[in-house]
Formats: sequence, C-alpha cells, structure tokens
Amino acid sequence: MTSPLVSVIIPARDEAGNLPGLLDEIGAALAAIEHEVLVVDDASRDDTWAQLEARAAEDPRLRPLRHAKSAGQSTSVWQAGHEARGEWLATLDGDGQNDPADLPSLIERACQGDVSLVAGHRTTRHDDWLKRVSSRIANGVRARLLKDATPDTGCGLKVIHREAFLRLSYFDHMHRFLPALIQAQGGRCVSLPVNHRPRGAGRSHYGLNNRLWAGLVDMVGVMWLRRRSRLPATLEPPRQERLAEPTEETRSET
Repeated sequence: MTSPLVSVIIPARDEAGNLPGLLDEIGAALAAIEHEVLVVDDASRDDTWAQLEARAAEDPRLRPLRHAKSAGQSTSVWQAGHEARGEWLATLDGDGQNDPADLPSLIERACQGDVSLVAGHRTTRHDDWLKRVSSRIANGVRARLLKDATPDTGCGLKVIHREAFLRLSYFDHMHRFLPALIQAQGGRCVSLPVNHRPRGAGRSHYGLNNRLWAGLVDMVGVMWLRRRSRLPATLEPPRQERLAEPTEETRSET
C-alpha cells in the first residue's frame, strides 16, 4: 500500500493503557477506507513503544515512530505528516477521548472537495472541571482574536488535506491553531459535532498554564501571519492562452 486515502496520525506519550483499544477502534471504523496509522511515541516511559513494535509486526497498516526525547504534540504531528502517504491526514489524541467512529463522517465531508480542513467540535465534554474551564477560556480567546470561525480548535480530531498541511510553517504548539493557519493560506475550514469520551487510563499532560498562557505569544504570531497574508490570489495566464482554452460550447461540439 503506497497511497492510502487517509493517514491517521496519533501523538502519544505514556498511553500504553489506551492505545490497544484505540487502534482496534480505528481499524473497525476505517475498515472500508484505505488507510494507514502513524503513532508517534513522544519519549514514553511506560510500555507504549513495546506495544507498538509488537503490533506493527502483525499489522502492516501501523507505522510507529519514536522520539528518544520528548518533542511535544506539534512536532509529533508535523513529522508524521511528512512521513504520511495519504491524501488526507486524520489526527486524534492518544488518550482515547476522541471517538474513531466519527472519522468516516469527517472524511466524507473532507472528500466533497470544497474544504482543506474539517475540525471536530466536542459539544459535550467529559473532562474534569479544570480542563473544561481552561479549554473554554483558550477557545474563547482564540475565537475573539483570530476570528477563525472554529468553535473548538482544541479538539484533536481533525481531517486535513496533506498538501495544505505541508505548506504550513512549523512552530511549537502549531497544532492548536491549524484552522487559522489553513485560512491564512486561503483554505476553507468547517466544523462537525463529534463525540467525546472520558479518558480511559493515565493522566492528562495539559492544564491552564500550557493551554492558555503558553499560547498567547504563539497567538500573536498567528495573528501577524493572517494579517500579512494576501491569499487566495487568482493567477491568470496570458490572454492568448485563455482564448485557446476550450469553452463549454466547443466541448459539446467535440
């Protein structure tokens, strides 16, 4: 398999208790869709890597990658996106809170051809109060400043056209601003409601400090990028080339 339709990307750190079930669910949800799965083990200290190696030996669709030293979620997604072979990239978190059953509907919407990114919107959250509050604040600040028309940019469940993703400039924490970054290129983003589940095992690595305060400087940078962008900008060929192009009338005559 050299060119699947979808490359599923999962950044994971210390998720040995969640990945086996999550990978089973992905396989079931995408049974009718050509896909591959890239899991980036971000320097886990549990059995995550051993599990991935054992499973990859039996499943040719699974392509595990590993960081010897933690590099973070954005780096994991960025590197996996460059390693991926699919036309579309589908991202979801390794903690099992994103439901793989939502992937087919997001992929179907993406394949309609009029968008570069389909983002999940967690309409009902199953997190502790601190995570809900910090996420609500972060989403509110982003929406107010970036005006990206995306109600839940923090949802890990997204489907992105790979070519559009590869044109993005890399920086740490970029995964939190993907809709705004895609829009700065002239791309279109839509959101669909998705399921959200309680974490099955382990603990979250995120809180108020690294969700809001650490992202304020990044947000200023994204605002600058959007302000300086002049995309989309239509390119027109020379007049003689336009005249030589067949019209609908001439096509019907041939």
